[in-house]
Parts: sequence; C-alpha cells; structure tokens
Amino acid sequence: MNPNEAKCLVVSKVLVADGMMQDGEREFLAELMETLELTDEERHRVIQLEGLDAAEGVVRALPIEERRALIEMLVDASSADGKLSAHEMAMVKRVTTALGL
Repeated sequence: MNPNEAKCLVVSKVLVADGMMQDGEREFLAELMETLELTDEERHRVIQLEGLDAAEGVVRALPIEERRALIEMLVDASSADGKLSAHEMAMVKRVTTALGL
C-alpha cells in the first residue's frame, strides 16, 4: 500500500466515525483521492475501508512533517460538512496519539 492510499484510508476512517458521511465530506474525500492521484482500484478500497489496519502502520512510518499535515487534513475533512462531531474529534485525537503527535 502506498502512502497516499493510506492517508485517504485514515481520512475515510475519521469521516465515518460518527456513523455517516455527509455530502461535503464525500466531496472532500473524492477531491483528496483525485489530488493524491489514487487509481480506481485504490479509490474503491478507500471507500470500502479495505486495508485500514495496514494503512495505520504506513502513516505511522511517515516523516513527522507528513504526519502533522495528515492531522491538519483530518480536521479539515471532519469539518467539511460544516460540523465537527464529537465522534470525529475523538477519532482525530486517537489518530494523533497513534501517530506520536
């Protein structure tokens, strides 16, 4: 799994933390996958949350600057629908801790 797919999987995990993904959040994820040039197969895996356990290890191995940027991305993603749910914020905090930040 490449780092870009792993980042998108972690973002997707945060977006579904509250049990639903709103239109704004779907658009954010779609734009992110486009920007990071994921293949159709990689996009499918992200949407299905396939490989999430492996993704966490991949992002943990990223340089600190990339891990920090990922956390910023997670906050942006989780507020893409105009709200930041308690479940999404809790997931962002868990990921932040897991990444050693």
